[in-house]
Amino acid sequence: MATTCPQPVALVTGGALRVGRAIVKMFAQNGYAIAIHANRSRAKAEQLAEQLTHQNPMVRVLSADMRDEASIREMIDCVYNDFGRLDVLVNNAAIWSPLPLEEVTGEEVRKYFDINTLGTFITCQHAGLRMAAQDHGSVIINIGDWSVARPYPDYAAYFPSKGAIPTLTRMFAVELSARNPLVRVNAILPGPVVFPPDLPVAAQQEAIESTLVKHAGTPQNVAHAALFLAENDFVTGVCLPVDGGRTIGR
Repeated sequence: MATTCPQPVALVTGGALRVGRAIVKMFAQNGYAIAIHANRSRAKAEQLAEQLTHQNPMVRVLSADMRDEASIREMIDCVYNDFGRLDVLVNNAAIWSPLPLEEVTGEEVRKYFDINTLGTFITCQHAGLRMAAQDHGSVIINIGDWSVARPYPDYAAYFPSKGAIPTLTRMFAVELSARNPLVRVNAILPGPVVFPPDLPVAAQQEAIESTLVKHAGTPQNVAHAALFLAENDFVTGVCLPVDGGRTIGR
């Protein structure tokens, strides 16, 4: 194992693009050494790492297939080999795309569960048990979705996989605290912070109008929430909507 890094260490899965990219930058700017996970976006992750090394030389890029348990475990082990510690894990890696209900197959639903649910579970399990063996505080932050409470059409294969995230979060908060009360587990449930590139303007405006704040969010809003959950040591088992009030809006 490497000499223990003097900085706190954050691993962000799916850290090369959109929300994950914003979270990586937020933690890097706040003094964390960074491990960026990427799978198909490895080149983007390398570009981001190169940008960050100018302000924070402790940046690594790691690859793992979130459908492969051995690959996930190897990624976590690599973080410990490189840094000697893990203080924050942000489970952001996920897939989502529209598909009419008539076209959804069991295999399609299984693919979403494998990546979005089981991939998150295995990452929480392996990282969480390693964190529990540490003598300092650490936190896992899972990225869910506000709309599991109010699903909309054409994402029938996706929603069940994200619907499991709140339960998974609370379960790991209980299990890991029983092993080490310094380990916390929380979730963020983002609202309209990133729109699909092919989403019509009218649909985007409808989503904005359904919030209470009447404006779209940004990936930075989610990143700020992640930093708060990482640094407030009296918050655990929480699923925090970052949705502009859309969950309770019309």
